[in-house]
Amino acid sequence: MKIINSKKLFILFFLISIQFSFAQKSERISTVDFVQIIDGNKAETMFYYQYNWKVLRVMAMKKRYIASFEIMETPYSEEAPFHLMLITTYKDKEQYEQREKHFQELIKEKGALHLLNDKKPAEFRKNLFHKENVIHEAKEIYVRKG
Repeated sequence: MKIINSKKLFILFFLISIQFSFAQKSERISTVDFVQIIDGNKAETMFYYQYNWKVLRVMAMKKRYIASFEIMETPYSEEAPFHLMLITTYKDKEQYEQREKHFQELIKEKGALHLLNDKKPAEFRKNLFHKENVIHEAKEIYVRKG
């Protein structure tokens, strides 16, 4: 009888500890930009983000200034009038608070903008809105394959 009770008690404590670990909030913070492509200039927009925005984030990851980044393409609609979502994630508040300083350093290091067809960013894309300080609820990132 004691063995069964000990096993049940162990399982109960194990389940409680799992619950606490999953209930913890993440320290990650993200910024999210919602971008509209203007006048069908998709090639110019994608080129700009590939050879400028993404390059800076790859540099930032190598220097451990950010935790991750992602460019997400989404169908345009009247309810959601944007084509891209740009997400930059910082591992914690300290990284997040240093973002401007770090990106200014990286911009200097990278040099001039790379543009397709000599179009300036204002000619091919519009940043509809920008969300700062987006807090992650889950402690871990779950990846589902297939």
